[in-house]
Amino acid sequence: MPHYSAERKAAVLKKLLPPHNRSVASIVIEEGISETTLYNWRQQCREKGVPVPGYTQSQNEWSPDAKLAAVIETAPMSETELGAYCREKGLYPEQVQQWKAACLQGAGQQAEQTKTTQKQHKEDRRTIKQLKAEVRRKDKALAETTSLLVLSKKLEALYSDDLDHGEDD
Repeated sequence: MPHYSAERKAAVLKKLLPPHNRSVASIVIEEGISETTLYNWRQQCREKGVPVPGYTQSQNEWSPDAKLAAVIETAPMSETELGAYCREKGLYPEQVQQWKAACLQGAGQQAEQTKTTQKQHKEDRRTIKQLKAEVRRKDKALAETTSLLVLSKKLEALYSDDLDHGEDD
């Protein structure tokens, strides 16, 4: 199994990307690299979040990581630069705008979830405080009841002793 340098690997992968958009089959013939190796390299790039759409991949087949990477890369770009970037990657500017909107919507949902979670924690703390107060109150009532029960048994024992002694006399 041959080992390829990182530079050669990058150069071959670049041929798969726009504006070249070469097919894997044509690169296999030209470079002498197996088709499986090329597909594996492309998949590894996708997993790293590199925007690698591939030869026939539509915009819906981009991974979420690759979409986020494209949004981040294009954020500081002007319209002209965005157009050039999209031509290079085989995208439309509207697609990038849709991905950006989806990212922002996700961030908004996260903020909302954080608020909901904080509110739930606050309610939980209040409930715990109330339950602890109730347990303390019940513990005090139980202690008082236990004391009264012990006293009543002592009193009963005291009177029964007096009655027993009084009959003996």
